[in-house]
Amino acid sequence: MTPTPHHRLLLRFTPRATAPWLMAASLALGGCASLTSPDNAPPTAAVPTAWSSGARPAAPVQTPTDLAQWWQRFNDPQLSALVAQALQANTDVLSAQAALRQARAQREASAAGLYPNLGASAGGQRNTTGGNLASNSYSTSLDASWEPDVFGATRSGVKAADAEVRAATASLASVQVSMAAEVAVTYIEARSLQARLAIARSNLDSLNETLQITRWRVQAGLTTSLDVEQAVAASEQTQAAIIALEISLTQTLHALAVLTGQAPGALKASLATPVPVPQPGGALALALPAETLRQRPDVRAAEESINAALSRVAQADAARYPSFKISGALGLRAMTLGGLTNGASAVNALIGSVSVPLFDGGAIQAQVRSQEASLEQARVSYQATVLTALKDVEDALASLQGNRERLARLQAATDAAANAELLARQRYGSGLIDFRTVLETKRTLLNTQDGVESTRASLSADHVRLYKALGGGWTPSDTATP
Repeated sequence: MTPTPHHRLLLRFTPRATAPWLMAASLALGGCASLTSPDNAPPTAAVPTAWSSGARPAAPVQTPTDLAQWWQRFNDPQLSALVAQALQANTDVLSAQAALRQARAQREASAAGLYPNLGASAGGQRNTTGGNLASNSYSTSLDASWEPDVFGATRSGVKAADAEVRAATASLASVQVSMAAEVAVTYIEARSLQARLAIARSNLDSLNETLQITRWRVQAGLTTSLDVEQAVAASEQTQAAIIALEISLTQTLHALAVLTGQAPGALKASLATPVPVPQPGGALALALPAETLRQRPDVRAAEESINAALSRVAQADAARYPSFKISGALGLRAMTLGGLTNGASAVNALIGSVSVPLFDGGAIQAQVRSQEASLEQARVSYQATVLTALKDVEDALASLQGNRERLARLQAATDAAANAELLARQRYGSGLIDFRTVLETKRTLLNTQDGVESTRASLSADHVRLYKALGGGWTPSDTATP
């Protein structure tokens, strides 16, 4: 017989010889499985002992529990309510919860392979030969089968499924972390746009007052119509800027509503009243890089992906060894249905078999190499996740430090611009300077005030990004029962 690429040698044994032979084979070959199992040591990555930005950890070091609801530090009830809504109704969160349920169900399916299968059957048969009378027969049986996991293929599959469940749990937590941060940043942007709109409208009122004064001066012959045209141009430019800010605010509110699982216009009324941009309270205790990695769910998910890949390699390698199966049936057979309960013949069978791969065209080895390549991908992905985690924290710290300095400079510039604008208006009223100087001082004041509000919002967003980079926004209980 010529072997085919998927040919396996199948041996059958009689009931008397089956059990001792399978037991001996299990004891003799079972040790080989542990020798071929991959190392399940957790992955490690070289990380620095301090942040390059110069930030030092404060006591106490933050833990996932400390950062679980970091948005409460902003003392903004609307922000807290929006984050809570998003964590319950956001479509990405719901999808991640479904993925976790799927992983748990697949794990249960994998574990079922460790146990025997039991089934029941019933049948009837009617036979006719030539012109003879037909004969009937009826039967019932109870069937059972079991494949001993001698070389650990099924157990490796269960271990892989366990790791995949843990990875899905961490992935759900990662989605929650990202979603809470995105909601907070979008909310901060909305409040910032409202504050910038208030500044622009206040400056527009001031420009309109100046325009009216200029028109009176033209009527009195104290200046020319050139000043009026310049004032009109400045007023129209400010109105155009206001329209652009209103569009941005509307779109931001739409995005915030969608993030919380609502229709785009759902938050327009509830957030119509402007409030200051929320600022975090209290100092943030920064963990060391290694501690930070332990808090981030995406790093945990990457670790579990490696563990799952290790088990898949062991599962694929186990296919090189024989597989065993024990099956049996116990039933009744009779010529009539009533005979099944009275006078039926008992039928029983017990079969033991072993299947040995002889030639498969290299399919098993190719599958092992494929799983080893997947393992290497998981390791590289883990390294990339670690580097990204470190980069996220470093970027947030650098931006936080830079925006603090920038805000201080802009606040000083705003005070000077306000004084300059007041002096310019007074001197213009006395005829000591031209109107162009007045417009320049007003434009400078508007720009610096707008810059202060934008930077203040950026500073709050930097805190949000730092909380996210540190792995804040979830607790183990959040993903226990989605």
